[in-house]
Amino acid sequence: MLSTMLSIQMPCCARQIEGGKTITNKQEESLGKKQEESNAFSVDVQSFVLMEKKSGMLICDKNKNQELMPASITKIMTILLIFDALQEKKIHIDDVVQISKHAASMGGSQVYLEEGEEQTVGDLLKCIVIASANDACVAMAEYISGNEEKFVEKMNAKAQKLHMNHTVFSNCCGLDDTLSEGQHHTSAYDIALMSRALLLQYPQVSKYSTTWMDTITHRTRKGEKEFGLTNTNKLVRTYQGITGLKTGSTAKAKFCLSASAKRNNMELIAVVMGAPTPNARFEEAAKLLNYGFQTCHLYIDTKKVRQDIAVKQGKSDWVMGEQVEKFSYICCQGEKPEHISKQLHLEKHLQAPVKKGQKIGNIIYYYQKKPIGHIAIVAKENVKKAKYGDYINRLMKLYANIS
Repeated sequence: MLSTMLSIQMPCCARQIEGGKTITNKQEESLGKKQEESNAFSVDVQSFVLMEKKSGMLICDKNKNQELMPASITKIMTILLIFDALQEKKIHIDDVVQISKHAASMGGSQVYLEEGEEQTVGDLLKCIVIASANDACVAMAEYISGNEEKFVEKMNAKAQKLHMNHTVFSNCCGLDDTLSEGQHHTSAYDIALMSRALLLQYPQVSKYSTTWMDTITHRTRKGEKEFGLTNTNKLVRTYQGITGLKTGSTAKAKFCLSASAKRNNMELIAVVMGAPTPNARFEEAAKLLNYGFQTCHLYIDTKKVRQDIAVKQGKSDWVMGEQVEKFSYICCQGEKPEHISKQLHLEKHLQAPVKKGQKIGNIIYYYQKKPIGHIAIVAKENVKKAKYGDYINRLMKLYANIS
């Protein structure tokens, strides 16, 4: 049981994660210097991360890359892949899934599916998100990939795509009874990354993850019987603005939680791992969320930049440049949005051909003259290289206008 309170230093400003990648060592060193103005904060868990969802910026963390067993928080990746399959129309919400002997044999948290029983994808998804059902989890893995082993390969491939560099999955549900240390692990930061991906890509998951109680119907040879589902995330009932997400607990993992909540147009993700008791994970996650909402607010630059840039030897003399996304930044510990400025840096001219989406510049953002991030400017359309006939046509048009 963890009894020592970990003393955490909270950075005076958040850390921006670009493109889902971790910040560089040089950036980490620079950020460390800012902790001189920070406040002490105690969180009774082995590791944690507090992240702002939209920007991916870290507000605070402790042992964020420590590799630990995640228990049922593993299911966040399983849920993400289920939604991927639904979006790609490889499966459908009303598809009927037949439960295998292997799926029905899962222990731990379960909804007691029987071999040969049939359930819809939608109901199995409810069982996974609300009740953390291991049997439903394996049933969906088998339905999507044929067997759990192939599904786990997809989980690890997706983890790599999300730059979850401290993660290895060995099963789809998080049971660790038959696993030794290191066989199945992730980190608080990696959990935050996959939680963010799920919430950004499939916000409809909150419909399931904020449901306190629901039911499914078991349909077997013995007949039909209603079965109740209760959400394992107690913050669903107690925390204002909760949007999800997933609990986990085993003897080796202790008590874990990835909790997300939204207030004042800002959504935060708090991940805690290795809490000493079931209630501690909820208390510590709520403490982190409260800290974020009380001391930080989201700055979003809503003004879009559009700028014409000259093109040499192109069918057109100009191409429109536009930013690829909005810039966002978390202001914490007294930081004020009015101290944020930006500078536009564009190529003086481009050489044809120019491809749509080609990077042609940056908007660099500063907080009190210190760089805090950038947004790419890209070409809005293609500009082909001009041919001899194009120059003749231009001369003819010029001559016609003069006449």
